[in-house]
Amino acid sequence: MHMTLEADYAVRIVELLSDADQRIDAHTISEKTQVPLRFALKILRKLVTDGLVKSYKGARGGYVIGRDPATITLREVIESVEGPYMLSRCQQDAYCCTNHSCRVHKVYAEISKMVRDKLDEYTFGSLKSRKETSEAQKE
Repeated sequence: MHMTLEADYAVRIVELLSDADQRIDAHTISEKTQVPLRFALKILRKLVTDGLVKSYKGARGGYVIGRDPATITLREVIESVEGPYMLSRCQQDAYCCTNHSCRVHKVYAEISKMVRDKLDEYTFGSLKSRKETSEAQKE
């Protein structure tokens, strides 16, 4: 089991924008995060819709982080592009489990909640602090 490529790219994009102190155009975002431009634009649209990123149009347009990075969690970014985190499809309302005595449904729900809670513990502000501490220790 692993995170989708789209979620990984979204995390890279938000991390870049949370570290930036200026607007960054889509081409630069694509280059610095190594995300193909068309895919970056698709992800940026979702992040803008959810208020995690702000966009500016025009010659001096670009993208900036939408809120204080200390308030943006990994979960928010991942769920912005993937939807609510669930370990199994049987947790979705649209999925109809035909096995009425399913013993693992509650286990899946418990594990999913644990993962969501853990992802909520990490903000882009805390990730930046961790990165700075790690870099300082290398020196």
